[in-house]
Amino acid sequence: MKPGKTGITRIIHACHYSWLGLKAAWKHEAAFRQELLLAIVLLPLSFIVGQSASQIALMILSVFLVLLIELINSALEAVVDRFGGEHHQLSGRAKDIGSAAVAVAILNLLLVWGVILVSNYF
Repeated sequence: MKPGKTGITRIIHACHYSWLGLKAAWKHEAAFRQELLLAIVLLPLSFIVGQSASQIALMILSVFLVLLIELINSALEAVVDRFGGEHHQLSGRAKDIGSAAVAVAILNLLLVWGVILVSNYF
């Protein structure tokens, strides 16, 4: 076990580092800013569109999944950029796969919201 903070001190520091990560994503990642602004619209809308707790939960989870995958993709891109400015096939592949993960999360959001909208209103 590596030495370090434990208990509540560890939790406080972890929250601080998470906040710094969110601030960095907001400052440096346009896609994260766009997706967060979309989340600010979609999260309250889920309570209007959803007709059950299950539907609302699915809609909210699909929104958070996009944000989560975007954060992971942004971290991956930062690491790739940090360790190699020159073009490398594996670096490009890593970035493309991260981007594909974001696309799949967005498709999931569209599918979840689409199915719920169609089943509730059409």
